[in-house]
Amino acid sequence: MANTSSAKKATRKIEARTAVNKARRSRIRTFIRKVEEAIVAGDHKVAVEALRAAEPEIHRAASKGILHANLASRKVSRLNGRVKALAV
Repeated sequence: MANTSSAKKATRKIEARTAVNKARRSRIRTFIRKVEEAIVAGDHKVAVEALRAAEPEIHRAASKGILHANLASRKVSRLNGRVKALAV
């Protein structure tokens, strides 16, 4: 357990950042889930709209350090490929 006042403050800061990061991660997952649900339903138009909404959120998470930049790009790329496959 933290003994010094600076260590106690650091603990409080870590808890606050963890809460923010959890909320951001949950938000990303929600956006991704909406795209995947549209893909499963086979609705290309809804999937495209959901992907347009999800892409900036995913990249924003990468810029905030929630996701690695390569992971974010890979997720967007794979979702985009699956959405494009619906159009065929």
